[in-house]
Amino acid sequence: MSLEKAKEHLKKYELDKNVMEFTTSSATVQEAANAINCTEGEIAKTLSFLVDEKPIVIVVAGDAKIDNSKYKGKFHKKAKMIPYEEVENYIGHKVGGVCPFGIKEEVDIYLDVSLQKYKTIYPAAGSSNSAVKLTIKELEKASNYKEWIDVCKGE
Repeated sequence: MSLEKAKEHLKKYELDKNVMEFTTSSATVQEAANAINCTEGEIAKTLSFLVDEKPIVIVVAGDAKIDNSKYKGKFHKKAKMIPYEEVENYIGHKVGGVCPFGIKEEVDIYLDVSLQKYKTIYPAAGSSNSAVKLTIKELEKASNYKEWIDVCKGE
């Protein structure tokens, strides 16, 4: 179901043809990189947080980690990830398939600058065995993101 929602969303931008489905899991960054045969950094992981009880997602490079002080500087709150068992309810996709496509309308989407060093990136596509190949411009267009932010370590 979530895969279909993501594909339906991507179809509006003629990007559904870029969706890949795997016979193995791509739920973790390492599994996705192995399935696609790319670096972990090229995997665009989508992290889910609550800010004042409102869900947001931040798409970051697969090898990036949230810098708590940068996050707090941006959102004026300590980083509070949505508990595993509540992600689907808040976002619309299960952990392992969370992406900025086909999610609930009230979720704000942010893109982290850690992605900008890559020409091609691979976010999940709604399921734990899928991904979509995108350029940064295609990600910008299809994600309906709110803004680029800098909340990861080392960038």
